[in-house]
Amino acid sequence: MTSLRGKTAIVGLGYAGLGSSPGWSPIELAAMAAERALADAGLALKDVDGLCASTFYHFFPTLSMAEQLRISPKWSNADMVGGSTFLSHVLQSALAIDAGLCETVLILYGSNARSSRDIYGLIDLHPLQALYAPSMPVSAYAMAAARHMHLYGTTRSQMAEVAVAARRWAQGNPDAALRDPLTIADVLASPMVSDPLSRLDCCLVSDGGGALVMTSAARARDLKQPPVYLLGAGMAHSHRDISQMAELTRTGAVESGARAFEMAGLSPSDVDVAELYDAFTILPILFLEDLGFCEKGEGGPFVADGAIGPGGRLPVNTGGGGLSFVHPGMFGLFAILEACVQLRGQGGARQVPGTPEIALAHGNGGYFSHQATTIFGTAATVS
Repeated sequence: MTSLRGKTAIVGLGYAGLGSSPGWSPIELAAMAAERALADAGLALKDVDGLCASTFYHFFPTLSMAEQLRISPKWSNADMVGGSTFLSHVLQSALAIDAGLCETVLILYGSNARSSRDIYGLIDLHPLQALYAPSMPVSAYAMAAARHMHLYGTTRSQMAEVAVAARRWAQGNPDAALRDPLTIADVLASPMVSDPLSRLDCCLVSDGGGALVMTSAARARDLKQPPVYLLGAGMAHSHRDISQMAELTRTGAVESGARAFEMAGLSPSDVDVAELYDAFTILPILFLEDLGFCEKGEGGPFVADGAIGPGGRLPVNTGGGGLSFVHPGMFGLFAILEACVQLRGQGGARQVPGTPEIALAHGNGGYFSHQATTIFGTAATVS
């Protein structure tokens, strides 16, 4: 396989309408984020010749986005695999840029899930599962949490540690939706949604648009912001419905992570910051295990005692994640953006000390159905 290590970089980041933005459509929120990402990079729409986009509202997302932006890209990709879509877009954009199909790609997302209360595009339930009337998607992840508790002794308090750590990071993020102090007792006392997951084990439902600009390493060096280089990426596709998942406590992150680390020439011990999809508190625990940060079954003890919060041994979800920052239906793009913020040293009060050089962003799609892992680095990692 041709290595993509260090051949492309993310050079622009943009958000729009985070939290609640009534009156704005998903396309409009994505377009606003795109304008901000291009301004961040010091580029203009005329410089864009590649486009990746996905929403759960539009059948032709790239066609709709391109028309909104009044651009005619040479290459586009509207792949849709759920929350991991945008990490998949990063890998596919790197391939397209390396092949000479385009030079500068916009990757976009927009959602008004909170103000419209419309998330039905995310819920595509198999008829045989519908017979049991699950509350999806939370019931699917509750089964994984219950299984992990049964097999490995993981406790609700350990899962609550994930929510508390995210909230502590969010307190340093002025754009985070939830910044009030949170304790393990608060999480345990919140109303049960789908046993064993309570309301505070579950992510936000937000509005918001996000965008990033990706280009060749050669062009990145002359732009406005410090380039964030793609060092490695990998994907894994295991099943569609939760009833078809071979083992509820083992995800495709085992494969996607191994592929990303192989391309990057790195191991989990090299990672300074990890941004992990956290729609529910059990997810980061599983991903820490499956990506190799700890052994299978040890994710609960790994996150205990503030280990993934500010000052902990591994900074995880430093913007507050989907649990406290933002979660407009699909979170993957925001995990990438936060990884870039940290590598650019622009995290403000939430900036990880010690100049992080390697960041991992991991996305989850469907019901653990599709996993995508990306590893990024500063200029020092490719020199």
